[in-house]
Formats: sequence, C-alpha cells, structure tokens
Amino acid sequence: MTRRSVALLIETSNGYSRGLLEGVISFTKEHGNWSVYFTEQERGAPPPAWLETWGGDGIIARIETDSVGRQLKRCGVPIVDLSAARHVKGIPWADTEDRAIACLAVEHFTARGFRNLAYCGDAGFQWSSMRGRHFRQFAKASDCEVFEYQSVARYDHAFDAVAEKRRIMDWVQQLPRPVAIMGCYDFKAQEVLDACRQLKISVPTEAAVLGVDDDHLICELSEPTLSSVIPDTKRTGYDAASLLDRMMCGEAIATEEPLVTQPLGVRLRESTDTVAIEDDQIAKALDFIRRRASANIRVADVLDVVNLSRRAFEHRFKKLVGRTPHEEIQRIRMNRAKELLRDTALTVLEISERLGFEHSEYLGAAFKREEGISPGEYRKRHCILK
Repeated sequence: MTRRSVALLIETSNGYSRGLLEGVISFTKEHGNWSVYFTEQERGAPPPAWLETWGGDGIIARIETDSVGRQLKRCGVPIVDLSAARHVKGIPWADTEDRAIACLAVEHFTARGFRNLAYCGDAGFQWSSMRGRHFRQFAKASDCEVFEYQSVARYDHAFDAVAEKRRIMDWVQQLPRPVAIMGCYDFKAQEVLDACRQLKISVPTEAAVLGVDDDHLICELSEPTLSSVIPDTKRTGYDAASLLDRMMCGEAIATEEPLVTQPLGVRLRESTDTVAIEDDQIAKALDFIRRRASANIRVADVLDVVNLSRRAFEHRFKKLVGRTPHEEIQRIRMNRAKELLRDTALTVLEISERLGFEHSEYLGAAFKREEGISPGEYRKRHCILK
C-alpha cells in the first residue's frame, strides 16, 4: 500500500479545530497509511512559506483567506476544506450544520421559558451569519422576540477590542430581561458574559448565555461556567480524512453539497442552568442560592433576602421553578460536587468542606441519594484527570 503525504492546515488554538484534528487522528489510526505534515497555523494567517515547495499528495485545511486558497490551489493536489467561508470553489468541504446548531439553541432557551432571545454574531464569519439567520427563523417560529448584534469582524484591520467591548455592553444593557443570549461561538459568548459581569446583570437569572463549540478551556474558565452547543467535530474531521483518502485514490467527488455533521446536543453548565423568571423576588432568591449554596445555607437564609412569608415564598418558588427552595439548594450543591469530582484532584473530604458539609459522610449519603452512586464511583466514571 502506497504511503501518502498529507498536509494539515488546521489551527490548534480553539476547541473546534482540536476536535477536527482528533477526527483526522482517528482515521489515520484506523485506515490511513499517511505521513502527516502538520505545523502550527494561526487562524487568518497568510499562507505558510513551506507550501511553495511542499510536494505531497493531499491537503486538509481550514481555508479562511483568499490568499491561502490561491496558494493551496497551486499545489495541484486533492484538497478538503473544513471552513464554511468557501474561499476556494470547486473542492469538497465539510462542516457542522448551522441550522441544527441554531435549532438546538432556540429549543434550549424556550424549554427554560425564555421568550426574549438574542444572538451575538461576528460579521467576519459566514457561518456566524448563517447561524444568526437560522436563529431568527426558529425564534420567530416559537413566537419569541428576537434581538441581534453583529460584532465588528475580529480579523478586520479596523477592529478595536476596547471599543467592541463597549458596544457589546451597550447592546446587552438595552435588552429586555429575562433574556437568553446565544453567542455565535464560545469566545463571543464569553464576551457577553464579561459584559453581564461589568453591568452587574445576574447570569443566568436575568440573562442566560449559550456558546457554541463546547471548548472546554473557555467554558470552564468562564464565570459562571458556560453552557455550549456540542458540534461533532471529531466526526467532521474523520469524514474529511476519509473523503480525502478516496480522492487521493482517484475517486471523483461531488463538490456542490457540503459533507455536514449534526451537533451532538447542548452541554449544560451554570450560564443557562435556570428557568426564565419575571418574578423579582424569586429571581433574587435564585441568584442568592446560586451564589451561596456552597455556604451550607438553609431556606431561612434565603427568606432574609426576599420580602415574602415562608408560605408565600415556597408556593411561588415551586410554581415558577418546579422545585422547592430546599431542592434547589441541594441540586446546586450536588452539581458543584460533581464538577469538583470530575475536574479536580480534591479529596472527598476537601470537597465536603468546600460545600459546607459538616462531615464527608454527609456528602456521601446526599450524593448517593441524588445520583445513585457514591462520590468515589462517580469520579472513576467521569474524572478528566487521568
């Protein structure tokens, strides 16, 4: 079997691209007798100098500029494009379906009772415009009010990060509340979260925020942690590699329709873990619970921040949230316990102390009652620290 030389022009600076690379890796391990040439490529960068003398058999690339596209075409080898920008016509391309991404976002918001939906896009990306268009369509079909903001293209020479931050803040401040905001990708959603924090808008009670790409680093470093639509990037990368392999074997491939993969769902994190609440007192209680649940608070502590009798408070809370105040406190504490078990090396004793349990045995009993397994077993199944 002939060993083929394949070049990858895919950046590693974001979770989406790293997922694509994981898919290519999977294909090469299973099927491809490939020698892979791969160097760091910054998104939007000019063509790398090595392309002029490279003499391989095929290329998989995220073609984000016309100059890169022209240089790749001059190589005279099969190419699969992983960008929706379509800077090079007449070659196959693979992508995640933007319509399905927008549909998941709207369903995620409306299932939580939001009727004011907003989209924050980036004018520099065609896929962002497509997601925004589908988002509007699905939101209007659900009888929701729709608001939109298009950021100045990040790679535009006139881009000013400080001015853009101010514009996003101005837009967010004018939105009705409660509102659910979709960022075109995780980085844009993180900018929306930053705007909310600067404006002292409570997330997710007053503004729920959702990203796209499920970039673990961005989502987990956000405050609060960022919910995100999960694209099946590994499948996209795998299918693109399979497509290139067929092309290098001489198979003619149709180029008009993209090879699209469906998103996997929504990764729920703190930024959308709520229901839309227009009752100021219950919204205030939810915000207090989310900020203080780890301090071993009781329902009596929540009553101190609302102007309601216990009976009226618990009745209104259960009607609007679907859980009692005590159940909500426990749910938040258990979610944080799962995060610490999954994402850190803290002992169960240390986690119990952080969450306000007097003894680790109390955490163990509560955790097993809610999850059906012990904290130790949960860690074995889900811990990302290997």
